[in-house]
Amino acid sequence: MNAVEAGPQSAPGTAVRLGAATTSHPSVDALRERFGSAIHHHEVSAGDQHVVYVDASRNREILGWLKSDPAQHYDLLADVTAVDFGEGRPLQVVYQLWAMPHRRSLRVKCELPLTALAIDSVEPLWKTADWLEREVYDLFGIEFRGHPDLRRILMPENYAEGHPLRKDFPLRGRFSRAEQTRRALSNDVHDHYIPTELDIGRDPQTVGSTPEHPDLPERGA
Repeated sequence: MNAVEAGPQSAPGTAVRLGAATTSHPSVDALRERFGSAIHHHEVSAGDQHVVYVDASRNREILGWLKSDPAQHYDLLADVTAVDFGEGRPLQVVYQLWAMPHRRSLRVKCELPLTALAIDSVEPLWKTADWLEREVYDLFGIEFRGHPDLRRILMPENYAEGHPLRKDFPLRGRFSRAEQTRRALSNDVHDHYIPTELDIGRDPQTVGSTPEHPDLPERGA
């Protein structure tokens, strides 16, 4: 049998990776033992990614235990994101965790109904959650209670069209092209630049003739 037929092999001395046939996970078993009914569901995704659904009202408590308990020690929060499946279904808040000492990963999900899109911030547990939660707030409209600086991070603060990654967000935006243009032209330049950028910048460019292009018509011509 050649190497292709044999398939991937573990190198000597390396940790055994949880495979597709592994339906249990040491952290999930420990979560169920400690938190009982607050652990709703467990599944294996993409072959070896273990996903556990937990009670959204206890997310900080449960995630805090996953970080601080020596047998778990999920010291790295790799990502915070969200999923909107549309059709009125709950939004999912997703936490991707890594326990570096144990060489173990775990994905934790919390489901939020559309009428209550709020959950406790985990920024006090992992500082990496600061900007990650701001991105989810900006693009999905989920509020993170206790976040130290919850505001938009990608869209302008005065962006009035909603949250672009929601399934109910129109492909062309909520306003007509004409209204989008009117709003863009009416924005103050200070909405798009920080003071230091304004200090070093040149005068704003306007439509009309310039010394370099005297043949251009004046505004309104």
